[in-house]
Amino acid sequence: MPVYVTYEPMRARLEVRNLQNGRYGLPQPDAEGRFWIEPLELFLGVWRGERLAQTLNWLRWWDANGNLLLWSAEQAETERQRAETEYQRAERLAALLRAQGIDPDQI
Repeated sequence: MPVYVTYEPMRARLEVRNLQNGRYGLPQPDAEGRFWIEPLELFLGVWRGERLAQTLNWLRWWDANGNLLLWSAEQAETERQRAETEYQRAERLAALLRAQGIDPDQI
């Protein structure tokens, strides 16, 4: 099913048209204002936030469960935070082992 999308970022106006029976129809967005894009099995919607040092209305994708798909920079930051959390956890565990007289580098 062909899909045609127009977006006016300054007005945060998103319009989606789906080709059905030789004519383009205007589907209604869901309760969150997002449109289901069947060929991609994703929702498309407007997200207001900061990216590239600008706070604007951006087009974003969400999965079928409503989870926002992250941009690569967001994914990298999430991974960096996860790694830092794991590092801190490992350091606490090593300190606990040392307090018990166990050298964590020897196990």
